[in-house]
Amino acid sequence: MKEGPDIAQIGALIGDPARANMLTVLMGGRALTATELAGAAGITLSTASSHLAKLEAGGLVSQRKQGRHRYFALADDEVGLMLEGLMGFAAHRGFLRARPGPKDPALRKARVCYNHLAGDFGVRMLDRLVADGHVSVDGDDAALTAEGEAKMAGIGIDVTGLRSQRRPVCRTCLDWSERRSHLAGSLGEALLSRFIETGWARRSEDSRAIHFTPKGERQFLDLFPLPERR
Repeated sequence: MKEGPDIAQIGALIGDPARANMLTVLMGGRALTATELAGAAGITLSTASSHLAKLEAGGLVSQRKQGRHRYFALADDEVGLMLEGLMGFAAHRGFLRARPGPKDPALRKARVCYNHLAGDFGVRMLDRLVADGHVSVDGDDAALTAEGEAKMAGIGIDVTGLRSQRRPVCRTCLDWSERRSHLAGSLGEALLSRFIETGWARRSEDSRAIHFTPKGERQFLDLFPLPERR
C-alpha cells in the first residue's frame, strides 16, 4: 500500500524495547532528563540520546531546555492515549511482563496515565459518573452533561475554562489493567490535579502509582460511591 498513514514507522519507533521503556516511564506525566531515561531503560546515556532523537523526530516526545538541562516528555495527549491503548491491547492479548514487581497492586489500584487517573479508581470513577448521568459515553466518545457540569462545579472544577481549551473535555481511554475505560481529556486531568491539590492523594516519586491517604480515599469514595462488581 503506497498511500495513507504509515503505521509501520510508528510501530518501529515504539517497538524497540529501550524506546518502549522510556515511553512507558514518560507515561507518568513528568518531564525527565536523558540521564534519568537512560537509567530507566538500562542503557547508556549516548544510546538514550540517540533513541530520544528518533522519538522526537517521530513526534512522540518533545523537549524543553532549562538552564544546562534538557527535559523530555510525551509530545501531547494523543501520544499518551495511544500508549495506554497499546498497553490495554497487550494485556488483553496476554503480552505481559514475566515477573510483575511488588508495586503492581498499587499501580492497579490507582496510577497516572500521562495526566489523568487510571487503574481501578479511574475506571470506577467513570463508572459512577456515567451511572449518575454526569457523563455520557458513546463508544470512545464521552461528553459532560448539564448535571455533570453542576457536579464538577461543586468539586471546584472550572468547566468553562476546560471548554476554552482546544482538546476534548471528556474522552475515554482503555485501561491496561482493568481492560475497561477510564476518564481522560481535560476533565480527567483536572480531577486528578484536584485530588492532589486537596491532599487526598499524592504521586509516587519512583513509579506511576497514585497513593490516596486514608482520609482522601474516604472522601473519594464518598464523592464517587463505587458500584457493586458483578
